[in-house]
Amino acid sequence: MLCVGLDPKMDSIPAVYLNEEDPQLAFLKQVISETADHCVAYKPNLAFFESDGVEGMRRFAQLMDHLKASHPDHLIIADAKRGDIGHTAERYAKAYFDTFSCDALTLSPYMGMDTLEPFSGREGKWMVVLGLTSNPGSEDLELLELKSGKRLYEEAMDRMAQRFGPDELMFVVGATRPEMLASIRQRCPEHFFLVPGVGAQGGSVDEVCKNAATAEGGLLINASRSILYPGSDAAGSHRAAAAHLQQQMAPYINS
Repeated sequence: MLCVGLDPKMDSIPAVYLNEEDPQLAFLKQVISETADHCVAYKPNLAFFESDGVEGMRRFAQLMDHLKASHPDHLIIADAKRGDIGHTAERYAKAYFDTFSCDALTLSPYMGMDTLEPFSGREGKWMVVLGLTSNPGSEDLELLELKSGKRLYEEAMDRMAQRFGPDELMFVVGATRPEMLASIRQRCPEHFFLVPGVGAQGGSVDEVCKNAATAEGGLLINASRSILYPGSDAAGSHRAAAAHLQQQMAPYINS
């Protein structure tokens, strides 16, 4: 169930990589080599690449090439949270599904269902749409109560689940709201959830699995900082951090 977030920060990577031609890419390749046996997906966060301009996007393209060549069976989720009108959305779909060959892309639904349509109907490609996020600001919009009695995020998820099947749509649901995961799973019994917030943000693997796992698994549980920067420069530290989380998930998979 483990998804490893790839959020490279030049001021956080170990000094051993600083003499490399591209320190951040070398660091990410090492993280991938140590964690691939313990995870099923990688989630590069586009903000950490776009912020370095042309060089950052070149690094992202090289990272995609490396992942496809070395670990073709791992799911690649581009965490870009795009959301725009139809013809612009079509360009985003082309960029991440065709040009960069990502398997999935995170999206914001709040401009309406038509903004999601260009990402639909692509075999082997996934929309990963914001459901209930874990940030404090989610209360500003997502948790608003509508006249129907539903929360805004519930109405949005219901409409998306009616429009798009579980073979192309996943939802982002934050791990730091475990008390709400069970009711969300009841609303969407067949869709996969991408669950960030485990690890450095304090989310619990046990709570997530107890409340949202299905007979098929149904979860991609993401950890980024706790695996990328586990507090040790020793070889294998990324592997140990990933293995620790994977072992917490294993009983739910095995059962």
